[in-house]
Amino acid sequence: MAAAAEPGARGWLGGGSPRPGSPTSSPELGAGSRSRSGPGSGPGSGPERSGSRPPGPAAPSHSFRKVTLTKPTFCHLCSDFIWGLAGILCDVCNFMSHEKCLKHVKTPCTSVAPSLVRVPVAHCFGPRGLYKRRFCSVCRKGLEAPGLRCEVCELHVHPDCVPFACSDCRQCHQDGHRDHDAHLHHWREGTLPSGARCELCRKTCGSSDVPAGVRCEWCGIQAHSVCSAALAPECTFGRLRTLVLPPACVRLLSRNFSKMHCFRIPESAAPEPGDGEDSADGSVPAGPGREVGTPESGKQTLKIFDGSDAMQRNHFRAVTVPRLARSQEVLEAALRAYYISEDPQGFQLQALPTPVQLGDTAAAGRVWSAGPAEEEGGRAAPEAWVLRALPRTQEILKIYPAWLKVGVAYVSIRVTPQSTARSVVLEVLPLLGRQAEGAEGFQLVEVLMGSRQVQRTVLADEEPLLDRLREIRQTSLRQMSQTRFYVAESRVPAPRVSLFVGGLPPGLSPQEYRRLLDEAVTSKAALVTVSHVYSAQGAVVLDVACFAEAERLYMLIRDTAVRGRPLTALVLPEVLHTKLAPDCRPLLVFVNPRSGGLKGRDLLCSFRKLLNPHQVFELTNGGPLPGFHVFSRVPCFRVLVCGGDGTVGWVLAALEDLRHHLACPEPAVAILPLGTGNDLGRVLRWGAGYSGEDPLSVLLSVDEADAVLVDRWTILLDAHESACGEDSEADAEPPKIVQMSNYCGIGIDAELSLDFHQAREEEPGKFTSSWGSGADLWGSDSDSRFEKPRMDDGLLEVVGVTGVVHMGQVQSGLRSGIRIAQGSYFRVTLLKATPVQVDGEPWVQAPGHLIISAAGPKVHMLRKAKQKPRKAGPAKDARADGAPAPEGDPK
Repeated sequence: MAAAAEPGARGWLGGGSPRPGSPTSSPELGAGSRSRSGPGSGPGSGPERSGSRPPGPAAPSHSFRKVTLTKPTFCHLCSDFIWGLAGILCDVCNFMSHEKCLKHVKTPCTSVAPSLVRVPVAHCFGPRGLYKRRFCSVCRKGLEAPGLRCEVCELHVHPDCVPFACSDCRQCHQDGHRDHDAHLHHWREGTLPSGARCELCRKTCGSSDVPAGVRCEWCGIQAHSVCSAALAPECTFGRLRTLVLPPACVRLLSRNFSKMHCFRIPESAAPEPGDGEDSADGSVPAGPGREVGTPESGKQTLKIFDGSDAMQRNHFRAVTVPRLARSQEVLEAALRAYYISEDPQGFQLQALPTPVQLGDTAAAGRVWSAGPAEEEGGRAAPEAWVLRALPRTQEILKIYPAWLKVGVAYVSIRVTPQSTARSVVLEVLPLLGRQAEGAEGFQLVEVLMGSRQVQRTVLADEEPLLDRLREIRQTSLRQMSQTRFYVAESRVPAPRVSLFVGGLPPGLSPQEYRRLLDEAVTSKAALVTVSHVYSAQGAVVLDVACFAEAERLYMLIRDTAVRGRPLTALVLPEVLHTKLAPDCRPLLVFVNPRSGGLKGRDLLCSFRKLLNPHQVFELTNGGPLPGFHVFSRVPCFRVLVCGGDGTVGWVLAALEDLRHHLACPEPAVAILPLGTGNDLGRVLRWGAGYSGEDPLSVLLSVDEADAVLVDRWTILLDAHESACGEDSEADAEPPKIVQMSNYCGIGIDAELSLDFHQAREEEPGKFTSSWGSGADLWGSDSDSRFEKPRMDDGLLEVVGVTGVVHMGQVQSGLRSGIRIAQGSYFRVTLLKATPVQVDGEPWVQAPGHLIISAAGPKVHMLRKAKQKPRKAGPAKDARADGAPAPEGDPK
């Protein structure tokens, strides 16, 4: 048995070079043959073959061989052009290198990358899209066709490479598994622009031609993969340090919930990648270099399955080999297709039974032992084969500790037919320094590190380990490479899941809400309590003391309507406010994805990657209330609203209602204008609208903005004088109150806004401006009758226009409006139904009174500083998918 130390610089387990007991490789020689060392053998061992080996020590489990270059090629390590006709290529992951750079390669091969993940965290894949200058993290080839990206980190993959992607997303919260307070860099390879410079050597480390260089996805520092090991392992979050909500300060126990649920990301209705959405026969879509088209003359294409699960789903990988290929060559090609770097002698290919062969037991179990020409009777070999692992009498198994404060990353033990989960725990505890504690306090946990979800299963004490390993390999050889075993304490944290439920009728008592939910979803009283009630908003927060019950309620609530209104269900994290640093003022981000021609959708993804996704909220999914609830105990925070004037007013109104629930009752609010008017954004120097500026620069501007006060106004809409006659009682509307930040329009102005609003709802992508955006209705001429308008003077200006022509003249700057009055209280009487708009949100108001008065306290807003923020450094291009545009001076 052996123990491996846990390095901290890269956050990988077991180090970066081959270890005793791990597979190593030598160059492929001849017609596709390759030498590998099997489990338990050291570097350089294994069958000896003729040919030359690339100089230098073996790289991290790559299968390198010298190849002849037929087109311009760049090195994946130094990103320089490879001169000459020879390069060094890994047959498994396509890593290309200079011969001189080979000895410096630290990037692990895709075949062993899952075993080097420090803490497994699943990804959140969005819909397919075209991502220019991005490379697949599995096969390292460019995303020329539509690919997938993670909504939380910078992982990009081809659709058919998703099953082989590591579960190495950013760890954004504590979930009771290997939680820690120290925060390390989270390196991601190949997301750097061509002009990026290394943090250590200051030389160019990025490339637009190959996936070269690494970048920390929290602080944004960039480096060569070799140089990154020399940097301090701890991450300080860089220039966004005061804005980021640290993962150590967020807790979310989410055993049964996917990461999409945890981060409130709407799930795509598209089929799962690899589920055969592009193939009539249900096959996995072919990736670069693995096309299923007609093979060249003298070659054949085989369908390779990796286990029973793949056969059931009809998921295969296409492998093209020479028609006269030997069995060893075909087997090695099949292993490469599934990124398996183990010794080929431990595997075999079995013929997949076709409907004609189902009764032919000999055909069904046929093992590929020769080329097609050597088959019995001259029959051609079947085109579909199953990759199987040969039975093993014993194995070397890595066991990981489920706690972090230990001097080793894992220990290796020998598993025999007599080994059970309990015997493994007894053997491992002394190696981890826990021999003084009883084995009854520990258990063996099997963890499947899928790219979409990390699943944990507690093994029974008498579970035979060797049989369990055989079952996993029989199901899927790929799954075996993604399975890890942990020894964990049996004492687990008490389950506690917070569920936000919105869309309920407002104005009810806690007892009435509880009764209403019991009728709708039949919650279990012993496991569910109502922890918070937001009666005015028609929402509650439930505390659920059982994972299974929390998942059941979540799924039921999302499909339930109460009194004709669909309910909203969200999984909310807990912010550990006592752990926040004294100078930390995390930014609470609200984004309206429908504003400004749907630009908010891209910003949602960018802000989730730049910040902690737990601090980014989509307003169409529950409104502002869930965000304010999550931040309710944060002593000091700021708010960024991405949307138009109506969106800003929505958030400010919610803030006014919830102020007494917040530990920070007056957070300063910044604006990223996405709407069609954006008048408040103009006044506060945030510009007339968003035109693709670098999201990182936006956040830096928010960090350096100045706090100012802005007036807020309350409008009482009283329609009790609706009409005369017998139907007046039925036509009357109850009084309602709305909040105003910018303007209230009555008449022709509101009528145009209403028509515009209705057209925008039908086709939001075609409407990105309106008639009055930026128009100065009051004018700049001095007038002794009125005070000079200011946004914090407590006065409201009343201006009129005579018609459409006058409005056009105001828009073009030829005229101003007609100044009528200035004051802090106004009463307007409507004699008939009239269009009205407040901050760009229009409707038709029934006859009655409009009473406008100053609201309570002024709101704290953030005004963009006049000077440009300090340069964001070389990380500017790398931290957002869109191409950045220089930010102009505010007007």
